[in-house]
Amino acid sequence: MRLSTKGRYAVMAMADLARNGRERAVSLAEIATRQEISLSYLEQLFARLRKSGLVRSVRGPGGGYLLARRADQTSVAEIVLAVDEPIRATRCQHRSSPQGCMMRGERCIAHDLWEDLGAEIHAFLAGVSLEDVVMKRTGRRRLERQQQTEVEAAA
Repeated sequence: MRLSTKGRYAVMAMADLARNGRERAVSLAEIATRQEISLSYLEQLFARLRKSGLVRSVRGPGGGYLLARRADQTSVAEIVLAVDEPIRATRCQHRSSPQGCMMRGERCIAHDLWEDLGAEIHAFLAGVSLEDVVMKRTGRRRLERQQQTEVEAAA
């Protein structure tokens, strides 16, 4: 199981945009320099991100890109899915496919394990916002923040 370069770079670039694009449009050249990602590669990624409605472009002097929604309303899973195929841990071509990955078309003995892992990864990434990434509130920190919010809401 691995997250592709497209997914990793798209999240890096979107986090950079969330951090630096609050007041103005950010050029891909700026993001490319700060994140050490090829400009031509970013252009391809941002075409997909724009098509998915995650960013919007601004033309002319001072042009570049802006987030289409607030950073706390954009999940990492949305970004990855916009530039990648769905994250899968199985060898099978289609998630939940009755057709398996083995030579005779059967599912391997650990298929359900890997399918569940893929679902857990997707759920985790869906629960992490771009704002969480920028503020370094992923993993344990994100869960602690969620619990604090629930305690405050109950009070």
